[in-house]
Amino acid sequence: MIELRRIPRVPLVELRREMDRLFNGFLGPGPFNPASGPRAFPTLNVWEDSECLFAEAEVPGLNMKDLEILIQGNELTIKGQRQTIDGDDVQYHRRERGTGEFARFVTLPMEVNADKVEATLKDGVLTIMMPKSETARARKITVKTA
Repeated sequence: MIELRRIPRVPLVELRREMDRLFNGFLGPGPFNPASGPRAFPTLNVWEDSECLFAEAEVPGLNMKDLEILIQGNELTIKGQRQTIDGDDVQYHRRERGTGEFARFVTLPMEVNADKVEATLKDGVLTIMMPKSETARARKITVKTA
C-alpha cells in the first residue's frame, strides 16, 4: 500500500535538499550530477492542468508496498526499495538493474493540497495526482470600469 504522509520540517534536511537543488541547477545534467540524467531513478515526468499537478514515475518490478510518497510544501519525495535476488545458488551473468533503497526529491512549481493527493500504480507506472492549493489556482478577475 502506498503511504502518503506529511513530514515535519527538519532544518538540516531542508538545508540538504536546498543544497541539492542548488547544485543540481548549477551543474546541470551530466556525468557529474548524479541526481539528473539517466542515472536518476525513478525517471519522472511532471505536468499540470488547470486543477492539478501530475507526476508520473517509471517503477518497473515494484509493488505498492515497496513505495512511499511524501509531500512537504512544494516538494514531492518518492521513496522505495527494489529487492535483490540473493542466495547461495544464485550467479549473476549480467546485473544492470539497480537494487536497494532509493529516494527521488522533486521541487514542484507550486504548493499542492497534500490531503487530496492520490497515487495509482499500473503496469509499472506510478501516477500521482496532486490538486493545486487554492492559492496556486488561477482565478479570473473581473475588471470594473470607473
